[in-house]
Amino acid sequence: MSKKISITLDEKVLEFVDQVSKNRSSFINEVLWKEKRRIFMKELEEAYKEQANDPEFLEEIAAWDVVVGDGLDA
Repeated sequence: MSKKISITLDEKVLEFVDQVSKNRSSFINEVLWKEKRRIFMKELEEAYKEQANDPEFLEEIAAWDVVVGDGLDA
């Protein structure tokens, strides 16, 4: 769902947007989606690093790794 809003841009920024795109809204939306994804991926990476350094979590994973194949015919 899209919503119409009003924003204020620096004149030079607006000139740049107009140079690289015919559709201001589409361009700005795309840039913001990329930034949102970049932030999400950074947060995900930090969470994985935190998990990898959590001895309790690693112990729990090791316990589950032992039983992961139980009852499965390979």
